Amino acid sequence: MQLPPGPKTPSWLIGLQFEANPFDYMDRISKRYGDMVTLMFGSTPIVYVSNPSGIKQIFTNTKEIVAKGDLNRGFALGTGEKGVLQLDGLIHKNRRKILMHTFHGARMQACGRRICELTEKIIGQQTVGKPFIAYPTIEDITLKVGIEIVMGIDKGERHEKIKHLFTSILRLNVQSPIDKILLTIFGERDLGRWSPQGYFLHLRQELFQLLSTEVEERRNQLDFSRTDMLADLIFAEDETGQPLSNEEVRDLLLSPIFAAGDASGTAIAWALYWIHRLPTVRSRLLSEIDSLGDNLDPMSIFALPYLNAVCNEVLRIYPTQLFAFPRLVESTVELMGYKLNPGTVLIANIYSTHQHEDLYPQPKEFLPERFLEKQFSPYEFLPFGGGSRVCIGATFALFEMKLILVTILSRYELELVKQNPERPKYGGLICYPASGVKMVKRGLRQRQGKSQLLAVDLI
Repeated sequence: MQLPPGPKTPSWLIGLQFEANPFDYMDRISKRYGDMVTLMFGSTPIVYVSNPSGIKQIFTNTKEIVAKGDLNRGFALGTGEKGVLQLDGLIHKNRRKILMHTFHGARMQACGRRICELTEKIIGQQTVGKPFIAYPTIEDITLKVGIEIVMGIDKGERHEKIKHLFTSILRLNVQSPIDKILLTIFGERDLGRWSPQGYFLHLRQELFQLLSTEVEERRNQLDFSRTDMLADLIFAEDETGQPLSNEEVRDLLLSPIFAAGDASGTAIAWALYWIHRLPTVRSRLLSEIDSLGDNLDPMSIFALPYLNAVCNEVLRIYPTQLFAFPRLVESTVELMGYKLNPGTVLIANIYSTHQHEDLYPQPKEFLPERFLEKQFSPYEFLPFGGGSRVCIGATFALFEMKLILVTILSRYELELVKQNPERPKYGGLICYPASGVKMVKRGLRQRQGKSQLLAVDLI
């Protein structure tokens, strides 16, 4: 076997260097070693690939290279043993098909009004002139939307408890220095609720119990008129024609809600940062939004070309998901001139692919126009991963991102509290804005020539 080059640094030190500044670390190793970099974790070689041709082979060669659920076993504590990330083959294909039904067609359009209502309500609660942090504020919106779409619960005590538990678990991904010290001292041992692992397991148990109760109650009170993901799963059949178990249904709910709240909230927070940091981007975007006049319906918003370019550039420059889910070489394969043996793990490096200067000139600059001038292949621009593990809710995530941004921008005048560059902070799978994007609301925005109507009233 001939492995691509890579650093000989111990894996624990690589982890520290990566965590300190993930983008800088990946820039350095890509510059030194190229498009394929090998990192050794014990005796297992993990090859990170940022070449579009290599990524295409990883995503499309399903004979020698497989997307095994066992490779995602590390996420099972948060997403359940029977979550979609842990499934393989026909079972995985069956469950993905069921889940994807929720995020497409008329259902997606129907929730547009709700997204705008929640955005208007939550941003409207911010006090004029008083700074607020955009990331948790936006996450509140995206998590409410996710719970409503996935579980069909939009209010009440159970909704609030579920939202609180998801939020608390997500916060553990962005650990404070004290939390990291405690985790270093105690490791992953459960020493009660005062230890990091013990507190996580406590939250997990509460969340799983609430979800299990909801699944059981819905199973016992069948309602064929409901259109949420939970209803789809309850009425669905597996690959053998049998109903899914309550445990399967519960675990399948977890990843979509986490993605809806965390990844979507992060992407929108980054978008608010870039739009308000660059006056020319904000001005052009507002002009495009105003060109719709009073026709602020969801599909008109979704089709705006410059808005689409801005969202894509946000996902390019600081992708919320830095890497695609791993693949495993099952039989000897040649990839980009290297002969790789079974047992080698392959990971598409999304961030480094998006930094290719031949694809994206001036990659460190925020330039939405690049997406108006060129159409990129799914192996050149891949913010949601690719192949059989591509994000189920990718289209809906963009839909939600656009509606929330347009509702905020068309209604309010916001400013960044400081113009200092926002640094990324890595936690779990997501790269968050380190300060959360500190903003201040200056008041309602008036469209030139007429008073601005609430977006929610027009949808």
